Amino acid sequence: MGVWLEHFHQGQTGAVRIVIAPDKFAGTLTALEAAQAVAEGWRSADPNAQTELIPLSDGGPGFVEVLHAALGGAVADVTVTGPLGAPVSAQYLLAGDTAYIESAHACGLHLVPATTRDPGRATSAGVGELIAHAVNAGARTVVVGLGGSATNDGGAGMLAALGATPRSALDRGGVALADLAGRVDLEPARAATKGVRLVAATDVDNPLLGIHGASAVFGPQKGADRDLVQRLDAALTVFADATDPDATLRATPGAGAAGGLGYALLLLGGTVESGVSRVLSAVGLDAQVARADVVVTGEGSFDSQSLRGKLPHGVARTAADHGVPCLVLAGRVAVGRAEAAAAGITETYALTDSAGSVEAALARPAEELRRLAAQVARRWRR
Repeated sequence: MGVWLEHFHQGQTGAVRIVIAPDKFAGTLTALEAAQAVAEGWRSADPNAQTELIPLSDGGPGFVEVLHAALGGAVADVTVTGPLGAPVSAQYLLAGDTAYIESAHACGLHLVPATTRDPGRATSAGVGELIAHAVNAGARTVVVGLGGSATNDGGAGMLAALGATPRSALDRGGVALADLAGRVDLEPARAATKGVRLVAATDVDNPLLGIHGASAVFGPQKGADRDLVQRLDAALTVFADATDPDATLRATPGAGAAGGLGYALLLLGGTVESGVSRVLSAVGLDAQVARADVVVTGEGSFDSQSLRGKLPHGVARTAADHGVPCLVLAGRVAVGRAEAAAAGITETYALTDSAGSVEAALARPAEELRRLAAQVARRWRR
């Protein structure tokens, strides 16, 4: 930390300026709640500190909220089909002629009680309904943030909602795709989105199929056991053979995002872009960091996946570009010091260490994050 402290103190006077730019702490704190807890804790130890709160999202939960705060625009409330067929309330942001959709609003894991989770029959139809609503409202670009889904249907439900047929086979979840006979007609869905630029915003680089695909990597998080994972991958293979006979899209990095929603957007001519980069650009993080003394980011679990383009990694790169130290405060830390340093991260701090246990950290997440931030501030204040 010595080199960073030299930068931190050299020729500087006045209050320390802290940019606080976390992701959500999944299942416990939203990005805004996390940012507020860090700011409160830091100022309790360093009352003169100037804190700039920039809650962030990588395309998953919080995507619309974060972009609305940064871009303005109008948020539309829409009732759509939820992951298990029941109607759910969802939103999207329309800023100019660009719509921002958070797929988790329509098919998120949080919409399904743990006891009824079934990625074999969950549908992404609600995402297609959101896209159709946004296009009808005048959107010429639709950016779909991918992450946090309960689905593993390759986006078939989304395609069916936009007009693809046979709908009866596409809109019954991932397992039902094994019964597809013949080719899928995508032309009605392509016609529904003609002239509209579709963007899959994700920092997941998984393909659709195989050991690194949607079913194998993300299925277990959604309730799939080993047998269901194999059945889902086999069903998605049937779906891919029916929609991508030349096998040109199924291996595209990001095709496996959100249970294969990335693949479905590619089928409609969409592109995959970094959700982190889009959000960081929208909130103007670069300009904020350029004026900062310290940057604090964080998320629920800081692990090897965090260093593969996820949000803390993007924040750390921005901080490194300006020679500003970047600290990670996370629920748990499973990254070594050398790995973190190679990614531009100065120090990491875990709630599980400061709280004494995982149980304590989960029981009092905001309180424990405030306490940890105060401890860190005492090390970094002038």
